[in-house]
Amino acid sequence: MEIIEIIKAIILGIVEGITEWLPISSTGHMILVDEFMQLSISAEFKEMFFVVIQLGAIMAVVLLYFNKLNPFSPRKTAREKRDTWVLWFKVVVAVIPAGVIGVLYDDIINDMFYNYVTVAITLIIYGVLFILVENRNKGKRPKINDLSELTYKTAFLIGVFQVLSLIPGTSRSGATIVGAMLVGTSRFVATEFTFFLAIPVMFGASLLKLLKFGLVFTSSELVILSVGTIVSFFVSIIAIKFLLGYIKRNDFKAFGYYRIGLGLLVLLYFTLLA
Repeated sequence: MEIIEIIKAIILGIVEGITEWLPISSTGHMILVDEFMQLSISAEFKEMFFVVIQLGAIMAVVLLYFNKLNPFSPRKTAREKRDTWVLWFKVVVAVIPAGVIGVLYDDIINDMFYNYVTVAITLIIYGVLFILVENRNKGKRPKINDLSELTYKTAFLIGVFQVLSLIPGTSRSGATIVGAMLVGTSRFVATEFTFFLAIPVMFGASLLKLLKFGLVFTSSELVILSVGTIVSFFVSIIAIKFLLGYIKRNDFKAFGYYRIGLGLLVLLYFTLLA
């Protein structure tokens, strides 16, 4: 295998690690990067790679939040363990909508929406939504300022918004953050709950893609998948810490403007190319 393919996998891992957690669409960016820097792999492996590489990003969340998400921690009191279980139950409730739709319509969604036009349009739409939601909430005190204040109904509603992220370019974190803020959560609660929702959703999506592809890889495919996943893990740790620090001092408008600008550039580029 040529070293250039490993370099491409590293670049894609960096893109995944950054864009998985910032609300700017990891899948959308991966599709766009692939337009300019294509891996020398089969279409079937590429489709699986773009999903399974997210496992590295998920492991970053597991590492950073291990104590908070671990209901068996000996350092927790009985009440804290109970609260952790309750948080997990809320995550499960929120995962149900996207889990059901994703399993039933995965192939249809890929066939219909996995293209640059969809990515560009969804980048712009959700960019506008971020700005509108921030303007709507300006000066208002969020109703939910702690994860413990989330009700099962609110968790489910956030999960409904997560269904929208099945369309490339939407951004899983973007859809759930916008949804969470619309139902009254603070930016910090919206962001953390989004991180936790990603664990079962992305593990499930990765498992589904792996089973469809099969668990037999060539040596080149195994190296590419491993490199991309490992790089996304380390970059994700940096991206998560950055985002948590950023939202303590800023709103999400900057991401909205970025999405709009990128979406317009993508449309312009491919229109001229055509």
